[in-house]
Amino acid sequence: MLTTLPLFGAIPGGPEMLIILLVLVLLFGANKIPKLARSTGQAMGEFKKGREQVEEELQEMQEGETADEDAQIAADSTESTDAEVETDAEKN
Repeated sequence: MLTTLPLFGAIPGGPEMLIILLVLVLLFGANKIPKLARSTGQAMGEFKKGREQVEEELQEMQEGETADEDAQIAADSTESTDAEVETDAEKN
């Protein structure tokens, strides 16, 4: 039984997975499959760590930009307040 997903197309079901497992055993041998699974798991773990690092860096960049914008807004409001004070002083 094949299940269809929009991004991946048809995904094999139970009987198809058994055939794929049998082919893997024939190609790699029963001794190498645990090593293959272990290395695949390690690669997935490294990929996950890398993805998390990128997400953290993006979050830090967004927080830094927000802090810069807040500082700029505060500086602009201070400058406008100073300009208003100077204008009031010039009027007197």
